[in-house]
Amino acid sequence: MNGADLDLLVLGSGVAGLSAAVRAAETHHMRVGVLTKGELSQSATRWAQGGVAAVLHTDPDSTDLHLADTLRAGAGLCDPEAVRVLVDEGPVRVEELIALGAAFDRDEQGRLMLAREGGHSLARVVHAGGAATGAEVERALVAAVQRTAAAIYEFHFAVDLLVEGGRCCGVRAFDPGGGAIEVRAANALITTGGAGQLFAVTTSPVEATGDGIAMALRAGVAVADIEFVQFHPTALHHESMPRPLLSEALRGHGALLRDAKGERFVDELQPRDVVSQAETAVMIAQGVDHVWLDATGLEEFDQRFPTIAAELRSVGLDPATDWLPVAPAAHYTCGGVVTDLVGATSLPGLWAAGEAACTGVHGANRLASNSLLEGMVFGPRAVEAIEAGVVGPAPTGAMRAVLAGDPPGPPGGSGHGPLPGAAGAPTVGSRLLTWGGLGAAVGATGATADGTEATSGATGATADGTGATADADGGSRGDEPGGGGGERSRPFAAPVEDGPAAIRAALQRAMTNGAGVVRSGASLAEADRGLRSARFDALAAGPPSGPGAVAVCEILNLVDVGHAVVLAATAREESRGAHSRVEFPEPRDDLRLRLVLA
Repeated sequence: MNGADLDLLVLGSGVAGLSAAVRAAETHHMRVGVLTKGELSQSATRWAQGGVAAVLHTDPDSTDLHLADTLRAGAGLCDPEAVRVLVDEGPVRVEELIALGAAFDRDEQGRLMLAREGGHSLARVVHAGGAATGAEVERALVAAVQRTAAAIYEFHFAVDLLVEGGRCCGVRAFDPGGGAIEVRAANALITTGGAGQLFAVTTSPVEATGDGIAMALRAGVAVADIEFVQFHPTALHHESMPRPLLSEALRGHGALLRDAKGERFVDELQPRDVVSQAETAVMIAQGVDHVWLDATGLEEFDQRFPTIAAELRSVGLDPATDWLPVAPAAHYTCGGVVTDLVGATSLPGLWAAGEAACTGVHGANRLASNSLLEGMVFGPRAVEAIEAGVVGPAPTGAMRAVLAGDPPGPPGGSGHGPLPGAAGAPTVGSRLLTWGGLGAAVGATGATADGTEATSGATGATADGTGATADADGGSRGDEPGGGGGERSRPFAAPVEDGPAAIRAALQRAMTNGAGVVRSGASLAEADRGLRSARFDALAAGPPSGPGAVAVCEILNLVDVGHAVVLAATAREESRGAHSRVEFPEPRDDLRLRLVLA
């Protein structure tokens, strides 16, 4: 069909996008297209093991307790209004999914079985097949979309947003044969997931290359909280990739974390950032590359967690007798494209939901099993806003950081003030960072630790504290990208003849070493140089068109999102939630703010 006939083009096929597509087509009879770079059922949603967190049994639980747990995990940067929407509307969305045919685990009396996971004060997480929740959610939604969508574009790769007259009107894309096409629609919804493939060790599928976030950045759409990358503490330490995930529910049922000496070292039910950082500290102190998850005390493991049990036995591990080697792995991008409470971005006609979005729900760290719920809640909210004729964002949710930023810190404290033209309701503070990619020299303005204004290159500071200026082609002045000339300035460079796979692996090593669980100013500068090398090498390997174009475009998307992560992480001179700086180990009241890149 002609893409111009679409009322809504959904980019991505995870829970957020498919939930929105079903509601748009079934409830409002919109002409909906879904564009995905793989099969319709191939998304990060199907890898989700933990479950969906929602208050379905109200005694002794309540939505107020769910809200409090979410705010606590978010380390001061959640938007309470957005969290309230999540916890209040979540139970209804779960019931709707059950009505579509999703089969969650039930007890002998037919009641939904609930599990407790890290950061939750009570058991409120529903599962399917023990640890196959994402696959079941995806199955139910895919079937519904196949019945109702007007157009499904499988194996199509979105390259950039189409913007005309200050409004998004679709995307430029490659079709399955590599041909350049345009898919036009009155509205586009980014639900392309996160950027877990920025890191060498990740639970995310190979498709998680931050495509939607990168497209938004290049179009000048506001992005925030991108420095907060959640590392899951119990990914199986094994050569397979994406790393098999040992669900949070194992620890909720009593599995224990032990160090190389067999000693416990952390409360296993703390939020993920706390546990991952504790693991990293132990691994560094003991000179090991993993710790142990002891699940030998769990009863009926095979019946309760059949998917995990089968995966463990496939690599020769028996959870009944073996301690399981685990280590942190990149798991979730907490920030993304800034939206208001109905999914509107700073570009009219463009909407976002799910892991690609920054709604204000997660703040500095996502509470376990809130991710599927967020997609199920905010994807459909965008559809309702489109149906109601909403054009452009309102100063609600995380969008207040763009349209209504206020002073950071506790009420009554002094701060850096709102963004230009801002006005509206109180929220956490905000600061604007200028993002220009690695293809041009731009400035990033913010306040230094002593309160004075400072401008740094968008590339970040070098290890010795000096700035690096980029040429228009993305390389610093010198013989090689990264400045100074010579291979010594490109520690993560890949031989161009090795192709995109080697370039991508080098980029992942740079980000893992420099912008992983624990960061420093010097390590972030090294990561920046790795990103420059990757961009230089990707462009040298071939232009982003024709055969092999998608592989090159994915690297360039990873570079753009990685640069945003490094830029924001460099500016955030504190440790908060999923962001840990060794030289700034404590949170700062004056940095209780949202860093907005535009």
